[in-house]
Amino acid sequence: MWSSAWLHGAAASDNVLDALLPWGEAHEVVAADDATGAALDLPVTGGPPARPAQLLGTLRRLGVTIARLVLPVPGDVRGLGGGGEFPKAALAAGEAVVLPCAGYGVVPHHIAEGLVRWTVHPLATSGPVLPQDVGLDHVSLAEAEHGLTDAIRDSAGALQSLDVASERPSVRAELSAHLRARPEPAWPDGTPPRALRVLQRAEEIGAILDVATAEEPGGALSASAAERRADALRPLSEAVRTARCAAINETVRVFGDQANRA
Repeated sequence: MWSSAWLHGAAASDNVLDALLPWGEAHEVVAADDATGAALDLPVTGGPPARPAQLLGTLRRLGVTIARLVLPVPGDVRGLGGGGEFPKAALAAGEAVVLPCAGYGVVPHHIAEGLVRWTVHPLATSGPVLPQDVGLDHVSLAEAEHGLTDAIRDSAGALQSLDVASERPSVRAELSAHLRARPEPAWPDGTPPRALRVLQRAEEIGAILDVATAEEPGGALSASAAERRADALRPLSEAVRTARCAAINETVRVFGDQANRA
């Protein structure tokens, strides 16, 4: 969202760099291979890294106007553009940014306390591609919001039968602590209010999922019970991922449309 706001003139570069701080005090950028490093004038993994400001300049030089958030999980790697190392790295991280028209993807990785490394990979498809070519389906905010509501309703009975709260009396305190510990990022001026609402709701449900799937004290949860819990929570988890991507990607679209009208 911030890089898109900057690329379209809706945010200053200092604001973009400051927006990274909730996720880590320091950020560095490297290229995954020599060819990518040469094409983008970025250092390769293993050498002295670049700073995020250099990556922003590279995006501007490439003429990037589209960025997409992807949150892959095993069994759902849509948006990663086929084979190569990028899908593997993105799946291991559980998140990535795809720059479809430039033909690159960027994967964050927490390599130490307070330090995040962003690695730029080439997409498997050679040359610039369209978003649909890498499986980036458009999901509207309305669809995403309804999907969250439906998933909560459909999972309600199963969640009740799991009865996490009665098994763990401290679950409310755990949830409150979990929400307090999560990053609280600022968002660019001009971010659509509905996108922020969807993000907030997805964040709250995501925190509930994290607490619900946490290992019980002493590892008391049996394998069969853990499997039932995972099955019950999977639709809700998928709805949260879809909602987060829809909110971010809709905001990217709005910033692009505002720039085009200007």
